[in-house]
Amino acid sequence: MRDAYHEELDSIGEGLVEMARLVGSAIGRATTAMLDADLKLAEAVIAADQKIDDLQHDLEARAIALLARQQPVATDLRIVVTSLRMSADLERSGDLAQHVAKLARLRFPDRAVPGDLHATILEMGQLAQRLMAKAAEVIITKDVDLALQLEQDDDEMDLLHRTLFQHLMDDRWKHGIETAVDVTLLGRYYERFADHAVSVAKRVVYLVTGEHADELQQPETPVEGA
Repeated sequence: MRDAYHEELDSIGEGLVEMARLVGSAIGRATTAMLDADLKLAEAVIAADQKIDDLQHDLEARAIALLARQQPVATDLRIVVTSLRMSADLERSGDLAQHVAKLARLRFPDRAVPGDLHATILEMGQLAQRLMAKAAEVIITKDVDLALQLEQDDDEMDLLHRTLFQHLMDDRWKHGIETAVDVTLLGRYYERFADHAVSVAKRVVYLVTGEHADELQQPETPVEGA
């Protein structure tokens, strides 16, 4: 009975890893669809989001069933509750990838991103994919140090996001209001995607240590008189 219980806990973890890999792939493919004005690829990303939603619903149902049947305590309870929250983060990440693909579809056959911002958006898409790949690795390994690194990695996304705004605010901007709105939305989608990857990693820290990542990263207060 206990073996079956722990197998079910493990399978929930495996489902989270699958979700992370799917949403990481989705943001990469959506970025390609956006930059290449690839309608077929955009449609594929949009359709594939249903699988991510289905996985999230399945994980949620299994986690709630475990709570009802087994009434877990201590570490096991933390695993189940944290898994529910991680699945929600990952489902929202999939939605953000879908938003990128929908924008590509909306502007087809044109490109939503002007040529002078192509490299920045490509870099944001690649970074988003790397962050989610690292989040998947954190789920597998339960490596607290690696999880804490993600927040530092996210600083790079924040820098790219600021770069976009610098272009938008430049007096030399010549691409019009509609493109400015598109680029603003894209920047927000990638920034939020990265935030969800960081959130997943922070939840793993809590799962392993029982402490929140922000508490672990606080500098130590010097001892008076030391």
